[in-house]
This record gives sequence, C-alpha cells and structure tokens, in this order.
Amino acid sequence: MPPADDTTYQIRTATPEDTGVVEALDGSFTTATVFHVEMAENGFTLRETAVDPPLTKVFPEDEDDENDEGSGAEGDQGPQGDRTFLAMAPDGSLAGFVSVAYARWNRRLTIEDIEVAPGHRGRGVGRALMSRAEEYARERGAGHVWLEVTNINAPAIHAYRRMGFTLCGLDTSLYEFTASAGEYALYLSKPCR
Repeated sequence: MPPADDTTYQIRTATPEDTGVVEALDGSFTTATVFHVEMAENGFTLRETAVDPPLTKVFPEDEDDENDEGSGAEGDQGPQGDRTFLAMAPDGSLAGFVSVAYARWNRRLTIEDIEVAPGHRGRGVGRALMSRAEEYARERGAGHVWLEVTNINAPAIHAYRRMGFTLCGLDTSLYEFTASAGEYALYLSKPCR
C-alpha cells in the first residue's frame, strides 16, 4: 500500500552508526480503545473497549532487555542473523525501524521491535517495514513470522491483523514486575509464504 501522501521512504539495513537515532525514536502511542482479556476455565477472549480519556503509552528506556542482542542497529548480530531495517524519509530522517531475529531451530522470524515515528504514522511505513521483515524471513527460510504486543496497543493489533497476523497465544505474567504491570502480552503469528 503506497503512502497516503506519496512520500517515498527508503528501506535499508541499519549499521552500527544508526544506533543512536534508532534508540531516540519516539515509540509512544495513544489509543482510544484497548483489548481487555477475559479469562475462562479453558481459554480466554479479547474484548475491545473504549477508554476515556484516550490512553497514551510511553515505553521507559529501562524496559529494553539488556541481554537482547537482537535489538538495536547492529546489522547481522549473531550466528542466526538478527537485523534491523530502517525506513528513511526523503529528508534523511528516520521514519521507523523494525528489528528482527531468526531462529533456525523452529524456522521462526521474531519481530523484536517495530516503531514508526509519530509524524510518519498512517503513511504505510509500518507496512513497508513489515514487508521487508517478511522478505528477510523468506530469505532465511522461515516458516512463520511471530511477534508480541501488549493488549493495550489496539492500533498495532489492528494493523497486524490487517497484515495477516492471527492470535496464537497469551502471557498474563510477562510484564508483571515492570512498569507495564497489569498489561498482558498477546502473541501473533503469520505463515511465511
């Protein structure tokens, strides 16, 4: 899907020199709805509900996993081929990025992080980054692409579903001892064709 305003973004692989600009990108979001998780004896249901006033989520810097070698702008970080791809605006500024990690043992490409700068949202940047991640998944021989998202990030959940991702799991305790306590991790996946 082309950007709504015909802006052309260049997608390229990050280099170590890009680390600072990637880390500085504003990944916060605002939403007027969230997905509540309703637990049942043998499963769960997601129910989208309105929040008033709208909720703004800012991810604290300390929520990054210090042991996560797959994030950031290190290029090919490990034996299995972690990558970060950047979407660059025509003026040379960073419009967004996606960091991925490939696991050979189960042929899974994990979306470690994807963020789009607020001024570039709704222009197809996220879709272009995800398309590049899926292309990389096919190059690596991945069988599926997998990601985790908080239940309060309704805009991202809707976007992932439009891109063909489906719900494949839930973790009610992943964020328990973090600033995101009370939120649930939803897992989505998509076959790699």
